[in-house]
Amino acid sequence: MTKLGLDTDIVDQGVYARTVARFREARIALPSFAQLTDPSTMAAPVRDALAGIAPDDAHALNLFRVHWHNGPDRRAQVAVPEHVVLPSSLTGVAAPIIVAFGDRFPLIHAHKVLAAYACLVPRLVTGQFDPTAHKAVWPSTGNYCRGGVAISRILGCRGVAVLPEGMSEERFAWLTRWVSDPADIIRTPGTESNVKEIYDECHRLEADPQNVIFNQFCEFGNHLVHYQVTGRALGRVFEHVQQDRPGARLAAFVSATGSAGTIAAGDYLKDAHGARTVAVEALECPTMLYNGYGEHNIQGIGDKHIPLIHNVTNTDVITAISDRATDTLEVVFASAEGRAHLVEDRGVPAEIAAALPHFGLSSICNLLAAIKTAKALDLGPDDAVITVATDGSAMYSSEMPRALDRYYGGGLDRAKAGRAVEEHLLGADRDHLLVLDDRDRDRVFNLGYFTWVEQQGVALADFEKRRSQDFWRGLRPLMATWDERIEAFNRETGVVPGA
Repeated sequence: MTKLGLDTDIVDQGVYARTVARFREARIALPSFAQLTDPSTMAAPVRDALAGIAPDDAHALNLFRVHWHNGPDRRAQVAVPEHVVLPSSLTGVAAPIIVAFGDRFPLIHAHKVLAAYACLVPRLVTGQFDPTAHKAVWPSTGNYCRGGVAISRILGCRGVAVLPEGMSEERFAWLTRWVSDPADIIRTPGTESNVKEIYDECHRLEADPQNVIFNQFCEFGNHLVHYQVTGRALGRVFEHVQQDRPGARLAAFVSATGSAGTIAAGDYLKDAHGARTVAVEALECPTMLYNGYGEHNIQGIGDKHIPLIHNVTNTDVITAISDRATDTLEVVFASAEGRAHLVEDRGVPAEIAAALPHFGLSSICNLLAAIKTAKALDLGPDDAVITVATDGSAMYSSEMPRALDRYYGGGLDRAKAGRAVEEHLLGADRDHLLVLDDRDRDRVFNLGYFTWVEQQGVALADFEKRRSQDFWRGLRPLMATWDERIEAFNRETGVVPGA
C-alpha cells in the first residue's frame, strides 16, 4: 500500500535530509492537519503575517489558508465556514439545503487545493518525495491538478498537470500562468469521462523514476483530509444553522463522487450527526446507478470507474444529474437576467440570488441532487441537507456562449430563464435515484475491481479489505501520526511561520 500514500515512517533518510535542507533554505513551514481543521489554533504571528499576503500569491504562508474558514475576501479568518441556506422559493422543497462555498480557498478558488496538500505533504515528511529531484504529477479533470501545481510551486517542487484536453479554457489559462514549463501541462484525449486515458498517460510518465504520481482517485490522504477537515467544517456549518433551527437534524450529505475525496466528509457527518451519504454522478455516464458509460460536461466529477478511496459500503443513496440541467442553470445563476427572474418573479431573496455565481457546474449538480434527495426521502422543514459548491461560475465563463447557443438560441431573457428554472430546478424529481441496500452496495463496490485490480495492479487483498468499515476506521489515526511528522519536520527546519 506504499504507492497509495499510507506510510508513516521515514522511508528514505537521504531524501528526508535533502527535503529538510531545502525547506530550511526556502523558509517554508508546514501547517498541520489539526491547524487546517481548526485554524483558530494557528499562532497569532501567522494570522498577522497573512494580512499582508494576497490569497493567490505563490507564498508559503498561503499554505495556512488551505482550509474552509476563509472569509468572503479569502484573507480574513471566520469562525464558521462561508455558506448559504437555500430557501424553498429557490429549491421547491421544504427541507433547508445548506451549501458551503469552496471558492473561498486560496490559490485556485476551489477546495481541491486541500486534497493536493494532503497527498503531497505526507510523502515529504516521510522521505518519499525529493523536491530537489522529483516531479509531482497530478492527474485530474481540472481543479485537483491546479491545486497540485499551486502546492508544488509553493513548496519548491516541479508540478505536472495531466488533464483532458476538453476541459474549460479557464483551467488551462490558470495552469499556463503557474507551471514552470509549458511541457508540464499534459492534455489527454477526451473530456470529463475520459479518466482511463489519464491513467494511461500516468503509466507512461511513471516509467521515469523522477516522476511521482499523486493519483487522487487512490491516494488515501485525499479521503482522510476530507473526512477530518471538510467533515468537521461542514459539521460546524450545520451546528451554526441549527442554532436558529433548534429542531433541525442533519438528514443527508450530498456530494458528486469525482475522485471520492469530498464524499469522505459524509463518513464524518454520519458518525457525528447520523446523516445519510448521497453519491452523485452524471446521468449521461451513470456508472454506479446503471453500470453505464458515456460523456458529459459536469466538469470535476470524472467517472466511468469507482475510485479506490470511495467508501462504497458506507454510501446510502445514489442519484444522477444531467449535464443539460447543469449547463442550462449555470447560465441562469451567472447572469443578471436569470437572477432578476429568480428575485422578481420567484420571490427568491436578493441576497440568495447574489450568492449564485459561487455555483459552478459541479456545484449545481450537487444542488440538484440535494433537491432530488429531499423529495425522494420526503424530507421536511426540520430535515437539513448539506452539500458543497466546489467552485464558482468564474471557472466556466468560456462555457457560457456554448450553453447560450445550445439551450437559449443565443440569448437569455427572463421568460427563457423562467422555463429553465421550471424544468430543471423546480422540476427536479425522484427519478434516477436509488436508496441502497447491501446488495446494491456490493454491486457498486465490485465494479471497482476492473479498474483497480485488473488495470492498475492493486492486490486483490488490499482491494477487498476496503469492503469492511473496520478498514476505514483504521485509517483515521493516520492524520494524527502525520501531524507528528509535520511537527518534527518543522522543528528540524527551524522555520517559525510568521516570524
